[in-house]
Amino acid sequence: MSDLQIQNRKAGRDYHVLDTLEAGIELRGTEVKSLRDGQGNLSDSFARVEKGQAWLYNFHISPYDKGNRENHEPKRVRRLLLHKREIFKLQGMVSTEGKTLIPLKAYFDKNSRCKILLGICKGKTHGDKRQDIKKRDTDREIRRAITNRMKRG
Repeated sequence: MSDLQIQNRKAGRDYHVLDTLEAGIELRGTEVKSLRDGQGNLSDSFARVEKGQAWLYNFHISPYDKGNRENHEPKRVRRLLLHKREIFKLQGMVSTEGKTLIPLKAYFDKNSRCKILLGICKGKTHGDKRQDIKKRDTDREIRRAITNRMKRG
């Protein structure tokens, strides 16, 4: 069992996460080995529902360094493993304007299967990002003031 998690840090900065859903992912042998070594990057990846299937695009998994000529393509399109009703639910949610499927995290579950946490997201505007920065700064100032007061008193 592995505690490895690959996070998509850009997702929290660029999107409002409205809902999440866990999905399996179809991988080849060298991809699994490479992910266990922590060689994955979700930063520019996204998912789509096409022809009744969910697909993950731009999930970069580096080639396995001990692999042979059967090594995998780093950015190939990978199928997400979901029940048909979950795929229809995702398609319905994403069909509304401005929503997209963004993978938030990749990890191995307790059965050692690779899972992707998909987020149904809506893009943030420039003003939303500015408000987030302002809130983060005020929270930091409040924490700093509390710790200074505790040190003095």
